[in-house]
Amino acid sequence: MSCIHRASRSSGFTLVEVLIAVAIFIAIALGVAQLIVIATRAMRAAREQTSTSILAAAKMDELRALAWTYESSMPGVPAAPQSDRMTDVSHPDHGEDGVGLEASPAGALGSNMPPWVDYLDDAGRWVGHDTDPPADAVFIRRWSVRPLPADPERTLVLQVLVTTVRDDRSRSTPWSRRTGVESLLVSVRTRKGQ
Repeated sequence: MSCIHRASRSSGFTLVEVLIAVAIFIAIALGVAQLIVIATRAMRAAREQTSTSILAAAKMDELRALAWTYESSMPGVPAAPQSDRMTDVSHPDHGEDGVGLEASPAGALGSNMPPWVDYLDDAGRWVGHDTDPPADAVFIRRWSVRPLPADPERTLVLQVLVTTVRDDRSRSTPWSRRTGVESLLVSVRTRKGQ
């Protein structure tokens, strides 16, 4: 009879065993859920960082493509500086009503100062270039064109900053802290051809 009694005792789980198993399962599920949340945030930040880098490089290419050379119209005549000071790089059509490589104000990277700012949607498409970002803007792209103090006639310092509208709005003051998502590119451009 003891053999029958022992078999019936080990044939199922007790309530305590089931509760312990459920508690372990819940703890594991919560850990996995937290990992998923962390991974999702990291993927979003990486995607935004990649986008800001690409958008900053694209604007830097636009600025570096503008005329900043010396050109001579006649032999024996000293070459004159040629500077693009009218292309509108804040609009994708690049009209002739802009400032080109004209020096930007001192705070151009810290706040939205047309024509040294434009806005892009989540796919990187241009959506505006006013003081305030439009509702569909995801990225803010600002740039600065400054003559190098040591050689202002020949050398420019170009800077392009791209950040998200969300991160820009979360700052207490203009450019008060880095979030790790924005990209800042700096380039030096020197006149050639003299």
